[in-house]
Order: sequence, then C-alpha cells, then structure tokens
Amino acid sequence: MEVRQEQPAGAPRNARWPYYDFWGKHGPVNLLSTSTNRGWSGLSAQLCNVSKAVVPWRTPQSEIRICIDVRGNNSFIARRAPGIESRIVVRRGVAWLSPPGLQDGSVDIAEDMSGVLHIYLPLSHFSLGNSAIKVDKSAIGSLSYESAFDDPLLAEIGCAIASELQTQTSAGSLLIEGLASCLAARLVQKYTGASIGQSIVSLARGALDRRRLQRVLEYFEANLESDLNLDLMASIACLSRYHFARAFKQAVGQPPHRYVSARRLDRAKALLTQGDRSLVDIALALSFSDQASFTRAFRQATGQAPGQFRQLFGSQQDGH
Repeated sequence: MEVRQEQPAGAPRNARWPYYDFWGKHGPVNLLSTSTNRGWSGLSAQLCNVSKAVVPWRTPQSEIRICIDVRGNNSFIARRAPGIESRIVVRRGVAWLSPPGLQDGSVDIAEDMSGVLHIYLPLSHFSLGNSAIKVDKSAIGSLSYESAFDDPLLAEIGCAIASELQTQTSAGSLLIEGLASCLAARLVQKYTGASIGQSIVSLARGALDRRRLQRVLEYFEANLESDLNLDLMASIACLSRYHFARAFKQAVGQPPHRYVSARRLDRAKALLTQGDRSLVDIALALSFSDQASFTRAFRQATGQAPGQFRQLFGSQQDGH
C-alpha cells in the first residue's frame, strides 16, 4: 500500500511524494490526512482509504514503513517479495512493517480498506549516534516483516498519530516527536531482541530539579509563538529526550505537549483580547497550519470560536 517513495536528495521533508500519482493509477488511494506541511520531525504519516487491488510493493531506502489499521477492516493482505511471503489478517489495532529499500514486490489487497495509517520512521532513530537508542542499524534487519503485530502499545501510538493528523493541535509537533521516539524504542525492545541504551532503562529515575524546570518553563513562555523542539528542551534541562519527557511529566503533572498546548491556548485568548490581530495571524503564530485548524482546536477547548470569544470579550469590556 505504497503512497510515497524516497525523496530525492535535498528535497524538503514535507514535499509532495514523487510517486503518489503513480500509485493513484495502479491502485486507487484516497488520502484522508497527511503530515505534509505540518512541520513534523521524527516521522511522517498519512491516513488513507485503499481500494481492492494488486499493487507494487516499494518502500523508501532510509525509512521503515509501519502500517496500522485504526478503523477495523477485517480484510486480508497478501504480500510477496524476495524472501517475504505473508498473508495478514487486517483488523483494528494490527500493525505490519515494510523493510527499507524494497523495490521488487507486490501487495494483493483483498477488499477495500478504510482508515489505514502509514507511518514512515527514519532509520536515524536506530543509529549508534542516537544517544537514546544505542543499537546498531543492523538490528533492524532482525525485525519480522512477514507477520503482523497485535500490539496494544503500537496501536495506541498509531491512534494518537491518526488523531493528530485529523485534528491538529497547537503542540502536535512536540507530541509527534515523543511518539516517534516511543515507536522506535518499542520496535527495538519488543521485536529485535537487541539491548537498549541505559537512558531508556533509567527513564523512571529522578526528576527535574526546580532550577532546571524553571529554565525549561521560561523557554516555553519565551517561545510559545515559535517552533518548540523536544531535543532543545531536553538539552536545556541537561537530559536525554527520553528522560526529559518522563521527568517533565513527573514534575509538572502532564507531558510537555499538553503543557505547551494549554499555554498556547492561554496565549491565544490574550491575543484575541489585545487589539485586532487577525485570526489567521494568531493561528500561524501558535503553530497551527491554518485558521480552520486553530478554530476547531479553540472551539473544542472553550466551546466558542475565536471570533465569538473576541466579540464576547469586547461586549463585556463595553459593558463596564
């Protein structure tokens, strides 16, 4: 179920996939949501409906593709490639993998399927240079690409990614960074048998002291209208990305992306009540891809559209 191919060297990470039109001709794919232009790092993803067909099976050279059924299709997929012969029962929560660099295979999709999530996880997550997951890339070769995985944690990660694809949040990029790390760690820990760096084993130890936590919170406040990066936050706290996410939740009571989302909502309210800054300007400043996404998120959190909130505040001010 290929909907993208490896991008040419130097191509933007969120550029349109060069082989998407090819796929549309050989096996109709209805793209429901995509991470293109979301500014995500750590992984990219698409949520698709896929029609019954026999289609080429090709995968990017530098990424593992993970497919997860997030709707529940009760269908079958037969996959054939050199060294791989598999028949997968597709049902809600089931995940299956495609190896990087596959160029000669086929996928027989028995029935139309809806809500299939495609995740592209860069091999850089498994590099020896990655301070969080200290495992050689060769361990990825020991992953099973023939069988499917009925893994509740993989399913939960997939559902969270699909939810962010469908309903953008102001701290979605932070959420995705954390999920990408969790996904990579899960594959290594559960399905390769390789040992994982001590930084993962020691996640639950310790917490952010008051001084380092204050530095992180000050950084948040100063950059609510800028891109926030999980690795930079971790470096400010002098912790690894894995340790930081756990330690921050332990200290504050919620993960970084939820804290940032709440603070950006407060900032949105302040901006709406200060002058006549346009809604689209506020949306983009708070890391939404467009005004519509900002409006949906704001309404979900407050019960009001941003314009309604501004008008109500204005009328209250006039009444005093």
